[in-house]
Amino acid sequence: MVTAGDFRNGVTIEYDGKVCQVIEFQHVKPGKGAAFVRTKLKDIKNGGVVETSFRPTEKFPAAHIDRKDMQYLYNDGDLYYFMDVETYDQIALAKDAIGDALKFVKENEMCKVISYQGEVFAVEPPLFVELAVTETEPGFAGNTAQGATKPATVETGAQVQVPLFVSTGDVIQIDTRTGEYLKRV
Repeated sequence: MVTAGDFRNGVTIEYDGKVCQVIEFQHVKPGKGAAFVRTKLKDIKNGGVVETSFRPTEKFPAAHIDRKDMQYLYNDGDLYYFMDVETYDQIALAKDAIGDALKFVKENEMCKVISYQGEVFAVEPPLFVELAVTETEPGFAGNTAQGATKPATVETGAQVQVPLFVSTGDVIQIDTRTGEYLKRV
């Protein structure tokens, strides 16, 4: 059990029938009245954020979230297949459980599959990926006064804004959290 007085950023609890993660907390001791803990809780499964207050002595069951490294194999339209590299067990996940988490991930790359009590609810791609540019317009010299960018399509089909000097066939590094170009490899 976790008390509200022990809240820290990243702690996961079961609250109101949901699995929530503390993303912000503040211990408040007003001049008059009892102390309380003001929090922002993020529902891990659907992503909603709720602001609420608790007494510091309130207790909640701790929720253990499993993060397992798995290899992304392929997709066949609506299902995405992952393999545990230790046991070689394969699982298939529906497109709605994954969302657009795999838009920068190639086949056979490692991802983190996140589950709670055996139920998978999210996939985390690696933080940085290296992808080849399959299509982009040629850059024009002299257009760089404001750090100009142009759209480029990478080998997974995703669109990225890249600097003008990047051309088709270049391999670039992308931050998967923001979808931003980092550097040419």
